[in-house]
Amino acid sequence: MCNLILASSSIHRRKILKNAGINFIAMNSNINEREIEKSLDISDRTDPVKLALILAQKKALALGKIYPEKIIIGCDQTMSSEGKIYHKPKDMTDAENHLFSLSGNTHYIHSSYVLVRNDTILASYVSEAKLKMRILSIEFIQQYLKKSGEKVLSSVGAYQIEKEGIQLFETIEGSFFTILGLPILELLKDLRKERVID
Repeated sequence: MCNLILASSSIHRRKILKNAGINFIAMNSNINEREIEKSLDISDRTDPVKLALILAQKKALALGKIYPEKIIIGCDQTMSSEGKIYHKPKDMTDAENHLFSLSGNTHYIHSSYVLVRNDTILASYVSEAKLKMRILSIEFIQQYLKKSGEKVLSSVGAYQIEKEGIQLFETIEGSFFTILGLPILELLKDLRKERVID
């Protein structure tokens, strides 16, 4: 079995690692993120940076208990705007509400990873992207969602920036990889430090 496990079901994270030439296997950690969130102090569950790190750590540690000798990469992503933390939309109506509330506003994406082996945290990192959405009419939002379909439900922001979702934005600051959910350059540095890659 491979020595590196990605604790994520995200297609984007898997693709980023694979395209970087990293040998790994991917597994879902099967943690209940919303239950963990509810159990946290208010200061942790309302801070998007802390929340992204805590959830990434929980995912890594959950698989680390099963595979103690392996290096586990736990990842998470949070999105926030005006003090509100968003979660993936439950359905297309929820996706429409997401986009309507983000329209004309700035939101932040925080993507994190935590490396774990033998219940020990080896490294952790959080990156930030700042995105300003242009003002969208309800008709444009509905048209976008109809065209994009239920794939938008897999994204916390209810958009696929790597596709037509790019048309929703006025400005973007930060790494494209952060928006996709994995700060790969920093992760590669940490994997080199741990001698997982050359």
